[in-house]
Amino acid sequence: MGKTAVLALFFLVLGGGLGFAQARECPCSPQAALKFEIVLTQEAAERIAALGLQVPVVGRVYVILSQDGSSEPREQIDVTGVPFFGKDVEGLAPGGAVVIADGDPAVRGYPLPSLAEIPPGEYYVQAFLNVYTVFHRADGHVIALHQDAGEGQNPWISPGNAHSQVQKLFLDPGKPETIRLLITEVIPPIEPLQPGEVLQQGNPRDTAWVKFVKIQSKLLTEFWGQPMYIGANVLLPKGYEEHPDVYYPVIYLQGHFPGRRAPFGFVEGRGEFYNFWVSAEAPRMIVVTFRDATPYYDTSYSVNSANLGPYGDAIVYELIPYIEEKFRIIREPWARILAGGSTGGWEALALQIWYPDFFGGCWAWCPDPVDFHYYQLVNIYEDENAYYINHGWVKAERPSAREADGNVIFTIKQEVYWEQAIGSRDRSGGQWAIWEAVFSPVAEDGYPKPIWDPDTGVIDRTVAEYWRENYDLTYKLKTHWETLGPKLVGKLHITVGDMDTYFLNEAVYLLKEFLDSTTNPPAKATFEFGWRKPHCWRGESPSQPGQQISYAEFVKVVADYITKTAPKGADTTSWKY
Repeated sequence: MGKTAVLALFFLVLGGGLGFAQARECPCSPQAALKFEIVLTQEAAERIAALGLQVPVVGRVYVILSQDGSSEPREQIDVTGVPFFGKDVEGLAPGGAVVIADGDPAVRGYPLPSLAEIPPGEYYVQAFLNVYTVFHRADGHVIALHQDAGEGQNPWISPGNAHSQVQKLFLDPGKPETIRLLITEVIPPIEPLQPGEVLQQGNPRDTAWVKFVKIQSKLLTEFWGQPMYIGANVLLPKGYEEHPDVYYPVIYLQGHFPGRRAPFGFVEGRGEFYNFWVSAEAPRMIVVTFRDATPYYDTSYSVNSANLGPYGDAIVYELIPYIEEKFRIIREPWARILAGGSTGGWEALALQIWYPDFFGGCWAWCPDPVDFHYYQLVNIYEDENAYYINHGWVKAERPSAREADGNVIFTIKQEVYWEQAIGSRDRSGGQWAIWEAVFSPVAEDGYPKPIWDPDTGVIDRTVAEYWRENYDLTYKLKTHWETLGPKLVGKLHITVGDMDTYFLNEAVYLLKEFLDSTTNPPAKATFEFGWRKPHCWRGESPSQPGQQISYAEFVKVVADYITKTAPKGADTTSWKY
């Protein structure tokens, strides 16, 4: 039996087990006039399969509308972007059609909930297919998610995903019409695949200054039930080849998927940081960023998780040892420094806290929520609803993002609804989805158990308690300070703007309150709050008061810190040539 036939039989037997709408005509409301029929062509299906993805397709199909023809509609998806409508499908074979229409409960739209609300007019229309991979996980669950293909978990540009050509059409929801859109275009790999290469985590090519590594993780492969990879981008110091006997300290710079980018915005041959890095004043260090995009998001959050698997252990016990063996890195805790901003700020703190003996210090800039009394603005332990503050006769909707002057960009409810239209069951690749995937227990269907009802915002107290016990960083430090404290003295450095775009400063205040109260031992942690500074404030420049510290200045700060904190007899001179 061929692979396609086996997959078709698998889906036939499985039925609705994965919770997808079938690729067939929906039982739409008789009032629904405008509808879209999306067809996967034979040629597109063959190109998808040639990239190693599963056909017939399990995934999600979209119709995207825009009145701006300057770019493709798929490139205009955002919380404040253009309307789109999505629907899960399974077993979508070549020639198979998917209908998106009002009256179908499987269809979710944003920001317009229904096709009937589309104002009549001319639109640029595009169909899109997000291709999922079916995972047979070690915990016994069979789930389907979009596998990273080297783009950093961005479905709209992900190699192997497919779309129609853009058509300019006049749409009138009140006019009975079926618009047929053909999926003909398949997004190619970012780099042409060489023999033995796979799409996952990408395949960037080495340069003179930046080296790229990728390994198959034994731990993650066992968890996900198929080969899983993690990688890194390694920036070498000036003189690395000319000094073959020198070993260097390392900054492990945490954050979102770096793709082909070098750490700290290093661009060979140009730019402020390049000029610094090749100058005599730059400390000779190695800087590493991780390529650890997961089936849920563009980074793993660097911890072990019930839904994502043992990414913390994979990074610390598999990837870092590989990097430190391949490159001349001082393999001692005092020479391993963590840093990162936003998601990377949380990751830097988490790695330092979970593996306190392995790293020598961390700088966490504008970290994601470090205390779930302020999960952005939601107190998951006491609030009843995430979306609204109830004042009795009036309910105020909670903001999710703001300008530095306080003006609201969008609300939590809007952002979650946007993510729900992109992907059900935390498959959007969005911020709220990954937080649930990292922090939550596994639900009965194999996907993350929601912290709140995504439609109503009502908070689940049992999930909140699980979050507290496992991933609330302030709570973890409080309850384990007797053992963690002695290993973290002087290692924690946190900065955030006091007008952080995502209100992340509120949780940092609570973390500071606890760390300032410690006496046995005192944490000696440092905090800096930037006045009226938005996301992501790294702290004040030592040479330009009021300005943000530059990456060049930060590297010098780290070099001085390593020199001062290195144990007696450690080599703090050979790498300063």
